[in-house]
Amino acid sequence: MPTPTNCRYSESHEWFRPEADGTVTMGITQHAADALTDITFVQMHKAGSAVKAGGSVGEVESVKTSSEIYVPIDATVAAVNDAAHADPSLLNSDPYGKGWLVRLSGCDLSKAAGLMDAATYDSKNGH
Repeated sequence: MPTPTNCRYSESHEWFRPEADGTVTMGITQHAADALTDITFVQMHKAGSAVKAGGSVGEVESVKTSSEIYVPIDATVAAVNDAAHADPSLLNSDPYGKGWLVRLSGCDLSKAAGLMDAATYDSKNGH
């Protein structure tokens, strides 16, 4: 799956896509999903939860390990993808679509240090 060019990417393999309504949708990258292999559990903070830059917004577990999901900037969880909680395999099959994790409000990605465009992310990860 090609890395979408309409997202920004973190060193810890999360993607962030600005939406027209001012929220930011986020999830894990295909690279992360492939490394985790079969994702079996998704637990995100509830809508309305405040998260701090560098803090965790939840975790995903796979047959291999568990992994915290981090945000690069202060934000509020605006929505949680209940479909991904009910069917964690969506993170493996469609990480940039149906496998999104949360929508964030009150964050300005331009102030998030270290986020990469798709080409930079791919080159850092051997794609």
